[in-house]
Amino acid sequence: MTPAITAGAKTALVTGAAKGIGRGIALALAAAGFDVVITYRGSQGDAAETVRLLTGLGVRAAMLQADLTRPDEAQGAVQAAHTQFLEQGGAGLGVLVNNVGNYIHTPLPELEIAQWHEMFDSNLHSAFYTCRAALPIMRAAGYGRVVNIGYAGAQHLLARPGILPYTIAKAGVIALTVAIAKTEAGTGISANVVSPGVIETSVSKPVQLIPAGRLGTVQELSAEVLHFVQASDYVTGQITEVAGGWNL
Repeated sequence: MTPAITAGAKTALVTGAAKGIGRGIALALAAAGFDVVITYRGSQGDAAETVRLLTGLGVRAAMLQADLTRPDEAQGAVQAAHTQFLEQGGAGLGVLVNNVGNYIHTPLPELEIAQWHEMFDSNLHSAFYTCRAALPIMRAAGYGRVVNIGYAGAQHLLARPGILPYTIAKAGVIALTVAIAKTEAGTGISANVVSPGVIETSVSKPVQLIPAGRLGTVQELSAEVLHFVQASDYVTGQITEVAGGWNL
């Protein structure tokens, strides 16, 4: 069993971190001492602001423009993150947080085929591509932490016809993560899922459905990601909901 990660000893890659939940996760990692690389697709100004905030916390930070639904760009982003800080005395890639994932709410009879494919490309395929690229790097180092962002309804098999492709894609993220956890057990790599429910940045906010009676915060979600990053590799294949009792 490898020890818990030492802050500053590895670079963390957080995908889709120009703003919102991704930015919050990146800031939490930086506050704990990790060098951070973020990806963005179109929000260059927001990404630059995130990097400014990260460097203000005293760590190295960089941003990469990439469409992670394209395998070649996902591979390139992971490799670039791995080498980003090596010449500055930093370390290679040790942490991957897959936060990229679009969301749509469309009644099932109105769902377009293009929307169906977009949800899988954005939420599931991008995570597979980045994990596929990162795992050999982590395996060679004997160390790695993968945290994938899920969805708190995905493992309950409840009918959610308004967000069907999103729900199925996030269920796939869970299946991917636990498969990685089992495959990589004993290599120094862990893989876990943090599943948000209704968060302050959520598109829809049905607070009346949440037993806790309030929205979750980005800080609360980011804290759970950091927990898995800092835990030993013996903590793997787990799914933590940040959902205020939703679905109980």
